[in-house]
Amino acid sequence: MYAVPDGDEVVAVAKELGIHLSPEEAVLYRKYLMEQLSQFDAFVQARLEEPVPPMVCAVRKLGYRPRPEEDPLNAWMWKCRIEGVAEGVLAGKTVSYKDHIAVAGMPMSFGSFALEGFIPDFDATVVTRVLQAGGTIIGKNVMNGLSGGFGTGGAIGDYGRPLNPHNREHVTGGSSSGSGAAVAAGQVDISFGGDQGGSIRIPAAFCGIIGHKPTFGLVSHFGIGFGSDQSIDYTGPMARTVEDAAAALQATAGYDPYDPRQTRDVPTRMDVLGRLAEGVARLRIGVLQEGFDDAEGDVRDLVLAAVDVLGRAGADVTKISIPAHHAIRTAQAALTGEGALALFKTGFFGAFTRTYYPAALIAAINKLWASQADVLAPRTKLSLIAAELSRRNYHGRLYAKAQNVRPAYIKAYDAALADVDVLVMPTCIMTAPKNHRPESYLEAVEDNLMAMSRGGSRNTQPFNYTGHPALALPVGKSSAGLPVSMQLVGRFFDDPLLMRAAYAYQHATDWNKIIGVHA
Repeated sequence: MYAVPDGDEVVAVAKELGIHLSPEEAVLYRKYLMEQLSQFDAFVQARLEEPVPPMVCAVRKLGYRPRPEEDPLNAWMWKCRIEGVAEGVLAGKTVSYKDHIAVAGMPMSFGSFALEGFIPDFDATVVTRVLQAGGTIIGKNVMNGLSGGFGTGGAIGDYGRPLNPHNREHVTGGSSSGSGAAVAAGQVDISFGGDQGGSIRIPAAFCGIIGHKPTFGLVSHFGIGFGSDQSIDYTGPMARTVEDAAAALQATAGYDPYDPRQTRDVPTRMDVLGRLAEGVARLRIGVLQEGFDDAEGDVRDLVLAAVDVLGRAGADVTKISIPAHHAIRTAQAALTGEGALALFKTGFFGAFTRTYYPAALIAAINKLWASQADVLAPRTKLSLIAAELSRRNYHGRLYAKAQNVRPAYIKAYDAALADVDVLVMPTCIMTAPKNHRPESYLEAVEDNLMAMSRGGSRNTQPFNYTGHPALALPVGKSSAGLPVSMQLVGRFFDDPLLMRAAYAYQHATDWNKIIGVHA
């Protein structure tokens, strides 16, 4: 049943929309509003057919929340076992998901106590396709969520801090923090994370594993939400070996009628494994000079040494400059804030497209935002406040410009990728920072706000905006024993080529030493 508004509430609601009603007008408006609300209530309660997305392995056993002794790195939200079909490219592989990806029958919290107990009734497409490819789902991972998180340090968030298995005193990176820790520790073969500015690649870099942000639209985003602008939001695999990452991408890539973000360029499927071992002879690699700006010495040296490995394997190496590389952050910040604000006001999975809308999930998130916005992370609050102010100051022009100038930035990278096949740079210009423990709540708030400007996303964020595929690949450890990562970036839908280059590097090195966990 709906709440019946009185005349004063009608006036108040109208005023929030910039509409000013006299008391006499409010009486008339209320009369017709009551009629519409009654019709809406009858519609929402009617037993009408609502076709749902397909589900593989519909019969599932209830999972459980792991005990601390079973989860020493605090990487897991939920443990379960859902077995896929008998055969496929992921047969024998275990798979987990960041807790912003829907798995029917398994709790989904988006990293917030406020959503504790919510259980989706449908599977995200990346869940369906993993099961169709023979994978076995074993759980959901802790994440930097709507209420904050500890992947980037500090002390604001729910569900605690995932520990970096290379050094527990250092952060994992976020927001796919639990996924990074669980994969690095060998607790799961493959985990699907989410990436809005580096949230797959940064924890992959800090935890010493592979993390792939696919070409925009290549892997369906249906059933996945994070409250960010949908044009910069991605999901992709994290793994310890290129073979596993490539198999996961092959299993999940391709057109999905449930994802309205996909364009006609998205293929029905993609062969990633077929040419994986063909090597890098005559592959043209461009070392992006701007990507090394302000990089720590160990990071610079190890990434350049990795480039030398590819050079000795037959690749042609040149230096490349793209001055626009550092200028993208402001444009993406405009998208991130106003895009999140639009979702805040219209619905967590957006609007205006003919697709399936997960009603229960949308309602749960909308109720959280409508009544408990104070639980949101400080940097999320800052972004929303800035977005509201920009809407008031520029009336949508800021967001429109950020979208409209995107082709110019894409062109800058495409021009470079006309001369080379792959761009190379550090994934992060630093190794995993040491976890900082604030002494007060205000210090924790500032820590959370400062995480946006520490430089960890300097080389990752541009490719959320442009949509180019980007792959984080571990290349060694710093003098302090912390992982260092190299990022490979390619042309649109050249994801298999990035995997091939990564495979060549993996098999030309002592891979177990590179990814080994010592702490």
